[in-house]
Amino acid sequence: MTTEPRRRWLIRLGKLALVLLVAFLMLHWFELRLTYYPTRPLVTSGADLERAWEDVNFTASDGVKLNGWFFPADTHSSRAHRAVLICHGNGGNISHRLELCDALLETGVSVFVFDYRGYGRSEGKPTEAGTYLDAQAAYGWLREKGFWGTNIIAFGESLGGGVASELAVRETVGGLVLQSTFTSVTDLGAELYPFLPVRTLGRIRYDTRSKLPDIHVPVLVMHSRGDSIIPFHHAERNFAAANEPKWLHELHGDHNDGIVDPVQFRAALEKLLQQVEPGRL
Repeated sequence: MTTEPRRRWLIRLGKLALVLLVAFLMLHWFELRLTYYPTRPLVTSGADLERAWEDVNFTASDGVKLNGWFFPADTHSSRAHRAVLICHGNGGNISHRLELCDALLETGVSVFVFDYRGYGRSEGKPTEAGTYLDAQAAYGWLREKGFWGTNIIAFGESLGGGVASELAVRETVGGLVLQSTFTSVTDLGAELYPFLPVRTLGRIRYDTRSKLPDIHVPVLVMHSRGDSIIPFHHAERNFAAANEPKWLHELHGDHNDGIVDPVQFRAALEKLLQQVEPGRL
């Protein structure tokens, strides 16, 4: 190859590399914008449930300061020794989860809901690795509060299902709930944006389905066929990947409709709670 053709070839190669770099940076920016929708202002207070509660400040292992709300179970509850740890979805903050907290408290357990880094009053910016550390820090706070690991139920809402399932791999939990959760961010992204190289270049995974075979606690999968954001087949695939004992419960409404039928919602939770009920350790 002579000098001139070689120079042209190198120029073309450089242009291609530049285009690929720009595409990668744009995809990464697009990926972050689609994955996380944090809001800072709290629109309600834990006091709005008109019951005992605690505003909790704690710190992740990498030094990021986090915030959450703890609602103790009623003192006469036979399930006061159990706690549900809520890993919420990708939008809003803990102040948008009071309805969920209230429904869980109705089952007689304690509830701890926390904000990931970058959400509400928690410091920092959200990342996949960071949200995993945040959940572990919240879990650690409950352990210090006196809850045994086997008495902590990891509850994942939407994106939080990826966080909760990772927590169930890293720590000892008594059960796992996946509400309106995808199999993975890359699976969902490839379905929503088939024209983008999500599987090849995507860096955010939250691969719930791949973790489920390694989780050996009762698993409850809850999802609505009317979910227009995360299709029902994600729930079916997660359910198929989970170990027994497991339950697949159909919810009603769209992805962001909240708890449409609280009675039905609590009835599904009862199946899991009754499965883990014998142990107090």
